[in-house]
Amino acid sequence: MFINRATELAFLNEVLTRQHPGPGQLVMMYGRRRVGKTALLRAWAELSGVAFTYWVAEKDPAPLQRRKFFGEFLQSIGADLPVPLFESWSDLWRSLVQLLAGRRHLIILDELPYAAESDPAMLSALQHAWDQLFQQSQAVIVICGSHVRTMELLLGRQSPLFGRMTGQWNLLPLAFGTLRQFLPAWSPEEQVAAYAIVGGIPAYLSWLNPRQTLTTNIKHVMLAPGSLVLAEATFLLQDEVREPRPYLAVLQALGNGHHTLKDIANASMIDSAHLSFYLSQLQELRLVERRLPATLTLAEQRRSRMGRYHLSDPFLRFYFRFLAPAAAGGTLSYRPERVLPGIQSGLRAFVGGTAWEELARQWADTPGSTDQIGFQPQAIGSHWSRKIQVDVVAVDWQNHHLLLGECKWTADPVDRKVVRELIEQKTPLVLADMKVSADDWTIRHAIFARAGVTEAAKAELAAHSGILVDLDQLYAELHEER
Repeated sequence: MFINRATELAFLNEVLTRQHPGPGQLVMMYGRRRVGKTALLRAWAELSGVAFTYWVAEKDPAPLQRRKFFGEFLQSIGADLPVPLFESWSDLWRSLVQLLAGRRHLIILDELPYAAESDPAMLSALQHAWDQLFQQSQAVIVICGSHVRTMELLLGRQSPLFGRMTGQWNLLPLAFGTLRQFLPAWSPEEQVAAYAIVGGIPAYLSWLNPRQTLTTNIKHVMLAPGSLVLAEATFLLQDEVREPRPYLAVLQALGNGHHTLKDIANASMIDSAHLSFYLSQLQELRLVERRLPATLTLAEQRRSRMGRYHLSDPFLRFYFRFLAPAAAGGTLSYRPERVLPGIQSGLRAFVGGTAWEELARQWADTPGSTDQIGFQPQAIGSHWSRKIQVDVVAVDWQNHHLLLGECKWTADPVDRKVVRELIEQKTPLVLADMKVSADDWTIRHAIFARAGVTEAAKAELAAHSGILVDLDQLYAELHEER
């Protein structure tokens, strides 16, 4: 299913109209596996009205890769010619340009790192072909890959393609507001839960059956023996790292709620000397992120040791929180129904502590929230220290504005006690951690509550110019910003 890539399509369409620095264009698109790169590029090529060659590299010997690619090219231009066996990529590029004869043509090279691995000279050949042949041609070349680390290295100074790109795009997961297009019959509560479980990855969203309930999907999609879901975490790693087991141990530790270096080391049984390496690799793969309190200045962030590591992918959070422990014990292979009650009992807290908090921070980062909170944030996140934790923090350092928010995913309205605790207890502790005075800052408070607040809590918020954002409001406003 191809949904809501309007911004990306606009970028790609604009590439087609460029004539600078030359009519030829060399563009990179990259992003983690399953994010929808292939679907986007294929849809764009088909909608463009321009002849195109789409080729995905496989783990074949280089001569076979060249033959398959050129065969795709000949077919795309309608040339009834035998496919030659090229000795090098340089020979292939020269023949390709001759056959194009000045015609506009899209050349999409998907999973390019596989071709570069098979023939280390491939990238240098592409660089020379770009400099000498393609830059002044009518070809638009798009290189694409899921090896995020490898693709980013292509932009570096050590890469033959350094300085040649005329555009680049890091394809990110879909925004929460698009879920209603995948799951139109689901309630906002179910869509938030789905976002907590699979995030905005199109391939994962396509696993879910929109005609069935969330619970039925968990039982028959997530827990079914032989399901793709159960192998996904290992699959994400096996093509990126040589030995997945220590990485899986780190991911499991994070999924179990261990976020400091010391706790992760103890839970994973990996000594600290090696743990930093594994965490660094997982960060490069966009599977793990290091978070710092949003209340730290840039100078403080550079030297802070308060970093906490979190799984950046919602599906991995769900998998390592609920599925991996059961799978390790063999339960899923025989009686998956035994796992379901544990998910049902723990899902509300899981959704509240992951997706609901993240969506609240996303709301604070939308243009529509600026009028409500009264300032444009320079930093958005959360705050923690040994004494206090606050779910949502937005800071304008330049003009001394601060928003502090609490998130509640309870079925009942939030009572006055929560509001008073945020205003009277947590706020002074946050300001003390920031080493600033309340007299010098304008402070706003917000409650993000699934079921709203009681009348007493509403009056307390109003007395302090506080903000209430319930599920209906957040759902509507994030849909507008999708």
